[in-house]
Order: sequence, then C-alpha cells, then structure tokens
Amino acid sequence: MTDLHVYDTTLRDGAQQEGLNLSIADKLAIAVLLDDLGVGFIEGGWPGANPSDTEFFARAQRELSLRNATLAAFGATRRAGTVAADDPQVRALVDSGASVVTLVAKAHVRHVEIALRTTPHENLAMVRDTVGWLTSEGRRVFLDAEHFFDGYRSDRDYALEVIHTALEAGAELVALCDTNGGMLPHQVSDVVADVLDATAGRLGIHCHNDTGCAVANSMAAIRAGATHFQGTVNGYGERTGNADLLSVISNLQLKEGLDLLPPTRLAEATRIAHQISEVTNVPPYSRQPYVGASAFAHKAGLHASAIKVDPDLYQHTDPLAVGNDMRMLVSGMAGRASIELKARELGFDLSGQSDLLSRIVKRVKDLEAQGWTFEAADASFDLLLREELGNRPSYFRVESWRIITDHTYTKGGPVSEATVKLWAAGERVVVTAEGNGPVDSLDRAVRQALLVAYPELAKIELIDFRVRLFDAAHGTDASTRVLIEHSDGVTSWETVGVAANIVEASWISLTDGITYGLMRQGVDVR
Repeated sequence: MTDLHVYDTTLRDGAQQEGLNLSIADKLAIAVLLDDLGVGFIEGGWPGANPSDTEFFARAQRELSLRNATLAAFGATRRAGTVAADDPQVRALVDSGASVVTLVAKAHVRHVEIALRTTPHENLAMVRDTVGWLTSEGRRVFLDAEHFFDGYRSDRDYALEVIHTALEAGAELVALCDTNGGMLPHQVSDVVADVLDATAGRLGIHCHNDTGCAVANSMAAIRAGATHFQGTVNGYGERTGNADLLSVISNLQLKEGLDLLPPTRLAEATRIAHQISEVTNVPPYSRQPYVGASAFAHKAGLHASAIKVDPDLYQHTDPLAVGNDMRMLVSGMAGRASIELKARELGFDLSGQSDLLSRIVKRVKDLEAQGWTFEAADASFDLLLREELGNRPSYFRVESWRIITDHTYTKGGPVSEATVKLWAAGERVVVTAEGNGPVDSLDRAVRQALLVAYPELAKIELIDFRVRLFDAAHGTDASTRVLIEHSDGVTSWETVGVAANIVEASWISLTDGITYGLMRQGVDVR
C-alpha cells in the first residue's frame, strides 16, 4: 500500500467520451495540471496508432517538464504472425520516448478468437514477445489485461496464463480491466484475491462505470491487494465513464489514511478538476463527490440548524481538504439558521436579529412559491439581503422599456429593437438599440444608457442565459424563470428573474446582474 501507483488515463481512455475532443495543445495543458495534482503516471495516448498522439509525445519531450508524473505510452501487443521488433506500432512505442509502456492484451479466449482472429496459443506468444522486446529496449512495461473479469469467468486458467506470461516476460505489473464495466465490488474483490494468490505478481485495477460501481470496484480491488489503480479526472470515458480518479484518491487519503499525492496537492483537487473541465469544454458535474459544487451544499433547514452548531454533523469530511467549500442554499426549505449561515457566507452578520431573519425567511418562502430560486443565484440573494437591510445601491431608476421585433423576409431574419428610458447620475437617458433578439437588444440598450455615468460597466459582460418554465403544463402561457450569469473577467455571478413574460423575467435578472456587478467593483452611486 505504501507504493500504490496512481495512474491517470484521462488523455487516452477519458478522451473516448462522447463529445469530448482534445487537441494536442489541450492534452499538453491537461498533462501539466495532472502533474500539478501529483499523480504518478500520465497515460498520454497511443503513438503510432494515430498521428495526433505521435505528435503529442514528440511535443511532450520538448515542452513538458514533469515534476511528479511519469509519462506512459499506450499500445497493443504485436500483430499475430509477426515479430515485435518488426511491428511498426510496437516500434512507435519506443520511438515515443516514454519510459513506461502500457500494453493492452486480450485475456478472454472469445475475444482472442473473434476480435484478434488468432489462437489462444499465438496470443500468449504475442504477449511474451512484445513484453520481452520492450523490456530489452529499456522500457518499463505495464500490461492491461483487457476484458479480464469476463475472461476469468469464462476460462479462469487461460486468463491466469496471460498474467503468468506477461510477468515472466518482464512486465512490472498487470492491470485487471473491467472493460465492459459490469462487475460488482464483491466480485472484483474475490477475483483480485484469487489472482494475487495464483500469480504472486503485482496487480492493478482498471474499472469502467457501467454499473455505477467504478470507484467502489477500484476500492475493493485495492483492499484485496491491488497496488496500482487507473482512472480519469472527473470520471471521463466512453459510455458511462471510467473510475473517477479524484474520488478514489480522496477516499484512500481521507478515509484510509494513505499518502498518495505530494503534501498539499489534494487540497488542489477541486481547482484542478474545474480547470480540466474548462480545457475539455465539458461542464463540471455539480454533484461529483468531493469536488462538485454541490458536494458540500446544504439546503434543508434541519441540516442548517445542526451545521450552525457543528459542520461535521452533516459533512463526511472537511471540504477544505480537497479545496472545496461548504455552501448554504437558500430555498423554500430554508429556516432562520439557513438564512443566517448563508448571509454569513456572503459577509453579513445577522446573529441576534430574529425579527429580520423571520422577515427574510418569509420573503424567500413567498418568492419560492412564485417560482423564484436562489440556489444558483447568490447575487440575487445578496441584493435581497441588502434591500431588507436598507442598503441596496440604486445606480439607476428605470422609467420604461419597450421591445419591437420586426421580421422583414426580404432582409433576412427578425431584428429586435429595444428602447430604454432611465435616470442615472441625475440625467434622463433615452437609448434605442438593435439586437439579435429581445434580450440582446435590451442588454445593448441598457448598457449604452449607463456607460456615460458608469464606464466601469464596460468590464462586465453577459456570459450565460438560461430559461426554465416552472409551470410547464400551461404551455406558452407558463411563468418563466430566467438565470443570467455575468462576469468581470475575474469572477462571475448569477441572478434570477421570474415573471409571466419571458422578457420581463430577463429584464429583472439582467438589471440585477448589472447592479451587482457595479457593486462588486466598489462603484459609488452617482
């Protein structure tokens, strides 16, 4: 256990996820982040099998200076009927410059005969020859025994023979792969224990999440004696994904007391998970264990009352250990403790103000009943608190706004025109602006109207717009909830608006987002 390998396969196995496409620059950026996390091995891809992976390894030699991780090249055993030294794809593994080569080999007789179209005897020769040649070339060799668990159930003796052959030929370890992801923890544990007893070699585990058990299966394998585990950041991978590397690492360090990463690196897990999400362009999963935005978010009033006394009463570990933080969610389920804790999180001390807390709780519950939600709109809740406290800034006063949408078929698509009349810095301002839709035209108009008085607004931009019908049974007559996210280039914030008219809901959220943004910049009312 003291020499447990942390082996990341995000750049190869994780990249097989539907809709996930990584450029060479993306892979280099992710490799730097994985090294920063402190993993032991980074599997970079399959050189020789596709040009981009070959180029990745070439650039990695020039551009990467890894401090913690060793770069591994992935590949397959030689083709049937050839010699490893003469197989161009096997030679490409050496040419990649990677000191570690992970070979995939069939451990399931049916796959050998149908997929490889060769004999079980020749498959063993392919393993022996390829491992032997790569080790003679000075490479450390890991073997991924593909479809091992299914092969074990079908023909235990042959599956074990594949492992014996690889270890005798010089493989440092054999990773047992649940390639179809169909195993359960007790099955994995039993098989790993049996294989370890039968081979006495170093074993690893590679799990897919098709039963939802990839993390649990990895933990079961390690408990049974595996000392090498593979996974992907954020659980990326084909079908339902691979074992989430961050969950396995966090479980082993925080629950089992094993030091897998360099000191302080686990506390960077949330940051690195989110940074990799930015590179992959896959939105972070809010309910991801440990590093998700909701991993330590509390909504129920009963929970909040207990957390106010001791956060450990409803948290299985300290969120700061993985670089996350506790969050209080404000909703119709909120009680005074929830409001007080959330206010404290936002910088307001409401302790001892029972009448104010009761008033805010009632207002939140009333608004929630009308379709409002503050769970994902901290900025709106901040403004609500300031309104109740009597110190919400009023940067402008709206007189009226109007939208006209005109569709002239000879000129292309529809164009929206917004007219906004408001007062700012003691001046009445009237602005008309065109946009690609009513909300875009409103956004353009209100910005033009305010820029003279508040030039700081130029730093603020709308970056996301989401609409939800919360009484959808009414169809197009349904009330609408609009969430808008703004950013100043450094941070972002979300506001919510609710109305029967989608444009009115958008206007509420839009103007609150602008107000909050100016307030964040410390702008005084003019």
